[in-house]
Amino acid sequence: MSNIRPLSACLAKKAKIELGEVADRIDEDIAILKDWICSQPHLQARLDDQLLVAFLRGCKYSLQKSKQKIDYFYSMRNAVPELYKNRFVNEKTLTILRKGGILRLLKPLSEDGPRIHIARYTVYDMKEYPLAEILKVRSIISDIQLLEDDNAIIAGFIEIVDMQDFSASHMFQFDPLIVKKIGVLAEKAWPLRTKGVHIINAPPTAEKLLSLSKNLMSEKIKQRFHIHQNYGSLYRYVPQECLPHEYGGSNGMIKDIIASWEENVIRYKDYFKDEIKYGSNEKLRPGEPLNSQSLFGLEGSFRKLEVD
Repeated sequence: MSNIRPLSACLAKKAKIELGEVADRIDEDIAILKDWICSQPHLQARLDDQLLVAFLRGCKYSLQKSKQKIDYFYSMRNAVPELYKNRFVNEKTLTILRKGGILRLLKPLSEDGPRIHIARYTVYDMKEYPLAEILKVRSIISDIQLLEDDNAIIAGFIEIVDMQDFSASHMFQFDPLIVKKIGVLAEKAWPLRTKGVHIINAPPTAEKLLSLSKNLMSEKIKQRFHIHQNYGSLYRYVPQECLPHEYGGSNGMIKDIIASWEENVIRYKDYFKDEIKYGSNEKLRPGEPLNSQSLFGLEGSFRKLEVD
């Protein structure tokens, strides 16, 4: 019998209706994925039941899509060294986390609703903290979510991007190549669904950057991409009470959110130390190997995000 966390009644209902989850079939599907992973000569992948069910749920129980995402999840580690090289929980990781630029709110939108993320990358001096280093910490948090966050896996997430204090230095440090790679990862490898992207406090100087970012999105996500001139507009999508105290809500204070996540990330220190063992050996892959050229192309044209 698989070792997965039981869902709340409302999330179990949503998983059944929206994802096609059949409780009596989960063990069988997990066993199929384990057998498949063990049969792949190029893959060294975790066999944790909770992680595997996250892929099944993220792919609406399509075994074929789950296998593809698991393959990319591990194989892209060689192709995106900016994120995965030396991805450890250390003092630099915790310093980036403590600045509060990457927030995962403690309460979701509703009991069976999506997780709320707030990205505040403008709190960083990007000369000191390059975008790739910030996104590496974000990937650590996302991997923990795959193991722990049933709301994010089943209901997806809402991303709020706060561009308060955006300056020319942020524009100059913007790295379109790493953003493009994140787009491919989101499409091919991560079993998390974006339910909305909301930009707040965007100055006119950020318009070009927003236009560039929009090129990463599918038509479906473009319809969920909103730029808000005021908080009243945002509250129509994310009720005020669902936001942190600093944003006029009652969903925790930022310092408490940071402290909770710092404690959580530290608990996973050995997990990420162990992660160095997992990945792919493309020399052993049947067929064509996956590498930067095949994934991103010579010209590096932007890939699109995939959402449900």
